[in-house]
Amino acid sequence: MSDKLKLAAESRTQFGKGFARRARAAGKIPAVLYGHGGAPAHVLLPGHQTMMALKHQNALLTITVEGEEPVLAIAKDVQRDPVQQIIEHIDLLLVRKGEKITVDVSVHLEGESYPGTIHVLEISSLSILAEATHLPDSVTVSIEGLEDGAKITAGEIALPKGSELAGDADQLIVAITVPRSAADDEAADAAVAAEAVAASAAEAAAAEADA
Repeated sequence: MSDKLKLAAESRTQFGKGFARRARAAGKIPAVLYGHGGAPAHVLLPGHQTMMALKHQNALLTITVEGEEPVLAIAKDVQRDPVQQIIEHIDLLLVRKGEKITVDVSVHLEGESYPGTIHVLEISSLSILAEATHLPDSVTVSIEGLEDGAKITAGEIALPKGSELAGDADQLIVAITVPRSAADDEAADAAVAAEAVAASAAEAAAAEADA
């Protein structure tokens, strides 16, 4: 385990917005450790070290609380200030070696689709079930040479060894299409309008015939 993912935490017994502001001003981040049926443990984490550790998606953290036995945890919820993006609070899920948990991993595309086409990434992350101590941070999807109309669903993506899909296998992840110009859009709109006018005229003619 990298030293960058080892955090020394302090127990905390004070709560409230005022205490949280003072803690962050002192370079610490309020957090809660939970899981495995035990009572939640409220702690303070070292601010800079924690922010650096969380740059790694699904980082497996080793946390020591004031001399106790180290525990393993991953961040399940990170609350940030919407303007300054400062971490305000973290929910940490306790994990054990060998157990599987559900996490979201980023979808990275590689390659180029067929000339003249573009790709549309419908979903930027995938929900998978994986061993807690071997969590991937991303999955790679190749779009090399794919032509107009090609689609890739979640179930078609090759997952890292030991991982399995946790979400809907039919969920669309990537679609390949040919970009439409403004002229194409106008022509399509005109065609739809013409069809609507023709349908309206046909309905009027049928009504007159019935009369």
